[in-house]
Amino acid sequence: MAFYISTMELGFKKEILIKLFTTKMPYGKYKDTILFYLPEYYIVWYKQKGFPKGSLGEMLETLYEIKLNGLEDMLKPLSKQYGKR
Repeated sequence: MAFYISTMELGFKKEILIKLFTTKMPYGKYKDTILFYLPEYYIVWYKQKGFPKGSLGEMLETLYEIKLNGLEDMLKPLSKQYGKR
């Protein structure tokens, strides 16, 4: 039996999670890469450097928490619906 935890129970806003699958990195080494598919080491680097201000920083910080806690599988339903590489 599958165990499902809603994104709200974990404190994530669904709108931000959807944006992780629909927003491309606007600059840098991974320009045009969908945020959810950025490598973990790159997100960790941003954590150490400091996330950018605004919505991009909020999305990257959310992605950091997801990857840090191994919650990528939780987003499989969103990945199937919105995730295009």
